[in-house]
Amino acid sequence: MSYSEQSLSERLADDIVEIIHSERLGPGDVLASSRELARRFEVTTPTVREALRRLEATGVVEFRHGSGTYVGPGIDRRLLANPHLPRSTRESVLELVEARLVVEPAIAAVAARIRVPEAVEELKAASANALHPPQESLRQSVHFHVALAAASGNALLRETVEALLHVRAREQVEIRHRYNDRTRDHAEHVEIFEAVRDGDAEAAERLTREHLTAIRDAIAAAEFPEADR
Repeated sequence: MSYSEQSLSERLADDIVEIIHSERLGPGDVLASSRELARRFEVTTPTVREALRRLEATGVVEFRHGSGTYVGPGIDRRLLANPHLPRSTRESVLELVEARLVVEPAIAAVAARIRVPEAVEELKAASANALHPPQESLRQSVHFHVALAAASGNALLRETVEALLHVRAREQVEIRHRYNDRTRDHAEHVEIFEAVRDGDAEAAERLTREHLTAIRDAIAAAEFPEADR
């Protein structure tokens, strides 16, 4: 395969993504080395590395020092975060919570009606995430509310919640810092899980709305730096 110099790295990045999809690779799977990709596409290794850096910026691939290049968690994302957004303000954090209040209670009701078995088990495990400090929680494999959406059996709903939390990751961290009663947060997650497990759509919707409303109230009352007001 040959390329013109114009937009070479962009087109090469697209072709690398095609390889990931055609070989059915997922997050955490190892990708061919830069040298192997260079031979495959008949380009130089530095050109491949430039394309990979483009993909790294959107989380499509990850570089692991001394190990290689791996498929990243962003391979299937439809929405991408802007890493250069200004720091979070009370208003931006409240905007995230308000958006979640519109979307997530209805998703919880669907989850309680559908109850995909594997996702319900994942939801049970994810309910313990609230017991971890904010920094540690970011390393949990599945966010509770993403697992809740997954229990609906609708991949697009899961992607929507996951993308929303990723695009506003800074605001989500602020939520975790300011809604910092870990015991209460955990108890509310457990109640939502139990409603989903029991197939009680009305309770799942109500509990999710109450949970997010409590978060909104905590954010509204929290102290933010004067510069952010």
